[in-house]
Amino acid sequence: MADKRDYYEVLGVQKGASDDEIKKAFRRKSKEYHPDLHPGDKEAEEKFKEVNEAYQVLSDADKRDKYDRFGHAGVDPNFGAGGGFNGGGFGGFDFGDIFGDIFGGGFGGGRTRNGPKRGADIRQVIDITFEEAAFGCSKKINVTAQEKCESCGGTGAKKGTPVETCQNCHGTGRVQTRQRTILGYMTTETVCPQCHGDGKIIKEPCRDCRGTGVVRKNKTIEVQIPPGIDNGQTIQLSGKGEAGAKGGPNGDLLITVRVRPHEIFKRDEYDVYIDMPITFAQAALGAKIQVPTLDGAVELTIPEGTQTGSKFRMKGKGIPYLRSKSRGDEYVTVTVEVPRNLSSRQKEMLRSFDEDRNYKQKKSFYDKMKNILK
Repeated sequence: MADKRDYYEVLGVQKGASDDEIKKAFRRKSKEYHPDLHPGDKEAEEKFKEVNEAYQVLSDADKRDKYDRFGHAGVDPNFGAGGGFNGGGFGGFDFGDIFGDIFGGGFGGGRTRNGPKRGADIRQVIDITFEEAAFGCSKKINVTAQEKCESCGGTGAKKGTPVETCQNCHGTGRVQTRQRTILGYMTTETVCPQCHGDGKIIKEPCRDCRGTGVVRKNKTIEVQIPPGIDNGQTIQLSGKGEAGAKGGPNGDLLITVRVRPHEIFKRDEYDVYIDMPITFAQAALGAKIQVPTLDGAVELTIPEGTQTGSKFRMKGKGIPYLRSKSRGDEYVTVTVEVPRNLSSRQKEMLRSFDEDRNYKQKKSFYDKMKNILK
């Protein structure tokens, strides 16, 4: 429990954040670490759980009050268990780390630096359409990355020649010196000057990779874009990044999706919004109109007397949810268009209509206006 991060830090908000800010931050973070975007990534899965845990506390007024006053101890009855001096640590505080930083690892033994190293991550941006983001798609991208040299198998040595263990440091990559001081003998540790910290000696380097064990290559990778992905979200492909060093794992390929704006649709979370123009006659008399959706045109009934700005909900016509068969909704806001370039006959008909003020809204409006002008 002692290593738990601050819940406000987890969601990326200030301590005095409003409920709405906390809710928005939760949505943003849960999208960022959603399991569908990081298949097989345990770290992302843990962060996704961490975000959910933080939201469960901060979205509850009583739990949040206890957390603000007592921290994690206020919301977890098991907080504070354990601790003590164990293996060089005191309550999670490792004195070995401190002395290692000051004296180069000479307190209680040093750390080798020639072990396996994870490869670097590669980041790319991919552009997709609004519809591709909604329903998912497959894209091929070109990536330039370091890969293990096939000629030497990643050893860096010419094929058929050995990689020898450095005799100066015995393969640790570090050498120790012992000095006498007024405090007693002190051991310090430095990088081995003969193998430069590798712990290995290559006498005949591979010609293709020049002893590095890796070569740079161009490759084409097919990426599956999941349905429901949103602009700015990142897909993680584990092991598709730069090659690791000394037998270390490859880095990851991180693909950030950039969704191109649609001509008529707008998106908010999993809902789709559209502005739909209708005629004065359709608004006044009611009508059945064809409304564009992501699935094609759908008939919508406009009730008699509909006013401009009225909003209609088309259930299940929005964006598919990640990892779900459910979908958001489409919201249609109608705008009553004022006709232009009317003929003389049409103008006369409107004047005649306007003079007859027996319809409810018009009469009510003029009654209010008369009261104001009195």
